[in-house]
Amino acid sequence: MASHRRPKQPSRTRVTVLTATAAAAVALTSQAAHADPKPTKKEVKAKVDALYEEAEAATEKFNGVKEKQQKLEDEVDKLQDQVARGQGELNELRNGLGSMATAQYRSGGIDPSMQLLLSSDPDTYLDKASTLNQLSAKQADALHKIADKQRSLAQQRQEAADKLDELADTRKALGDKKEEIQGKLSKAQALLNSLTAKERAALQAEEAERANRSNIRVDLGGALPVSQRAGAALQAAQNKIGSPYVWGATGPSSFDCSGLTSWAYSQAGVSLPRTSQAQAGAGTRIGQGDLKPGDLVLFYSDLHHIGLYAGNGQILHAPKPGAAVRYESINNMPFQFGVRV
Repeated sequence: MASHRRPKQPSRTRVTVLTATAAAAVALTSQAAHADPKPTKKEVKAKVDALYEEAEAATEKFNGVKEKQQKLEDEVDKLQDQVARGQGELNELRNGLGSMATAQYRSGGIDPSMQLLLSSDPDTYLDKASTLNQLSAKQADALHKIADKQRSLAQQRQEAADKLDELADTRKALGDKKEEIQGKLSKAQALLNSLTAKERAALQAEEAERANRSNIRVDLGGALPVSQRAGAALQAAQNKIGSPYVWGATGPSSFDCSGLTSWAYSQAGVSLPRTSQAQAGAGTRIGQGDLKPGDLVLFYSDLHHIGLYAGNGQILHAPKPGAAVRYESINNMPFQFGVRV
């Protein structure tokens, strides 16, 4: 007689595993279908440019903190020298007072009335007594000087300690700002690395073409600088066309934006502050219609970018990471005002 056994059912565990596997496959397929598409070359460039802009703004803050650090270091060195000299002067005063005390001790500590009774020559004693009184006055004066010098030294030491604390805070702020800049540049590089080699090469070619077009075909018109120093500064900057932008650099082979302008004017014998924000107050403010070659030109509401006016609506500047010193239309960035040094 034939067997009528029921077919073996799949185990509950096997069904659960298969169901979970199928669900995971469906989820991955759904995620893939709804995943953000890979950014285009144009989108990557826009994001990279935005990061470079943020990095440049951070660079100007870095430059300001670095300038403050250098100033504080100079002040601390000066205060420490003053303290060292003051300590030397205090030691000399103490030694002088000690010499006086030793001399008086050796001369004897007999009561003046007894010295007068025992003296065979009262007139000679009175002369000596007068000298002793003068020495006592010198001692008192020396004590006053020592007290004044001690107070002065304590004040200088406290001032030096406060400056050292401020310097430590400034150095930390400098390190933080450096990390911020490097972080933004790293993000920008990661975005560029997400492109194919062909896309990266195309971006580099576009950047090179833009620089060549700006530098070779630029028409600066016939306007003349308003001063010899402005003309000399512009000419110095023109000699650096093609030099790379490097954040924090002040030349002579690489520059950031304010590094180029400060270096250019230093070649004309004019000392400018380090940052673009500080350079904004280095002369007389003027409007766009009054600009002459060699004038400083400030951009963006926070004044984090600066260049030199070259004439005919063109500026000469160190643009951004990955670019070199070049001419560019003044209309490519939000103009704020010019400064005539």
